Amino acid sequence: MQSLTTYGITVFVQTFYQSEYSNPFQSEYMFAYKIIIQNNNNFAVKLLRRNWQIFQADGIVRNVQGEGVIGLQPTIIPTAKHQYLSGCNLKTDIGKMQGIYQMQNLNSNQLFNVQIPPFILIAPSKLN
Repeated sequence: MQSLTTYGITVFVQTFYQSEYSNPFQSEYMFAYKIIIQNNNNFAVKLLRRNWQIFQADGIVRNVQGEGVIGLQPTIIPTAKHQYLSGCNLKTDIGKMQGIYQMQNLNSNQLFNVQIPPFILIAPSKLN
């Protein structure tokens, strides 16, 4: 599990290959990832937006942006965590994701960006 702390917010990432939703013969690879966002600050924060960069081994890069995560804009109080599962499909058996969350300090209303640690997506067949 990778982790990175930015401005007192720690983001943990764990990835899973989804063989039941993948079809390597048609260059379809599905991955899931679990994100845990921990607020180490003494103020509450709200996750407003996400911005992902998804890199495939063939050089294709996709940018995915939008409000919140999985349809939510969670508020995370001090010392609390927010966790969610999501997924990503690739046309190659190896890829990488990285990104940022735009958050708001609910005491000062200040906006700030939290880095999501880069993580590798790799089909198990590539590990042999």
